[in-house]
Amino acid sequence: MFNENLDSIVDGFASNYASPEIFFTDPDRHFPNRDAIIGILADLRHLMFPRYFGDETPTGSDPRYFIGETLIRIEDSLRRELREALLFRDGDTMDAAAIDARVEEVCSTFLTKLPELHRVLLKDVQAAFDGDPAAQSKEEIIFSYPGFFAVFVYRIAHELYVQKVPLIPRIMTEYAHGRTGVDINSGATIGEYFFIDHATGVVIGETTTIGDHVKIYQGVTLGALSTRAGQQLSGVKRHPTIEDNVTIYSNASVLGGETVVGEGTVIAGGAFVTESIPANSRVSVKGVEINVRQPRKSPASWEL
Repeated sequence: MFNENLDSIVDGFASNYASPEIFFTDPDRHFPNRDAIIGILADLRHLMFPRYFGDETPTGSDPRYFIGETLIRIEDSLRRELREALLFRDGDTMDAAAIDARVEEVCSTFLTKLPELHRVLLKDVQAAFDGDPAAQSKEEIIFSYPGFFAVFVYRIAHELYVQKVPLIPRIMTEYAHGRTGVDINSGATIGEYFFIDHATGVVIGETTTIGDHVKIYQGVTLGALSTRAGQQLSGVKRHPTIEDNVTIYSNASVLGGETVVGEGTVIAGGAFVTESIPANSRVSVKGVEINVRQPRKSPASWEL
């Protein structure tokens, strides 16, 4: 049966390939390589946390050779992917020289910011260690915490997002999303000393602003009230502002671009917040009733 239908199946796919979304059939279409982008993240991870995720040994009197060699490899790969991404978006409006100049500018700015980005990530490690009594060491956090990995990827992607690089920041954060269950849009602005405890199910929208020393738990959503207008909302602040020293417990939702959670506030698990909260508040959930019913004891099921 399959052999009899093979020609029609092939014809159906060939027809679908005419869609503009199927880019590989057009030799003039450019697109970054997802595997190469993931490779850049891996190299950055090795650079910032050597010996944790590979065999590199930047020991001895001077680690500069290891740092320099790794940066050269990152720069070479990043330059290629940036060029493809910019050609994808701007190839019809910018000539090759302008694209190359923009690649140089983005690459140089990004690489120059890496030491500062590394410093901030080390503060995120400290936040996780200080905030989690189950953490036995900071090394354990770097090795294994999914929330920290998601924040690591976000901070890298954000530096490219603010330079208006297409595609690559989203590919990076969706890679982390798939690995950890944490969905942080690269456009979000997140301050220092940030910790996501347990991590799974966290959503942080594109226009979210988060201050310093903020801690959130699994299942928290920092989202928009409505996205029915779709692309008409592009560039509009749709997600909340979370000020310094805020704690948001599991499965709470804070929604809306005009919603501001004031400094020092604690939001209880399961809360649904759609309006601003004054500083140093305690937001609780009222009216949730818990009923406990015990089954009747049955000798057949309870006695051995």
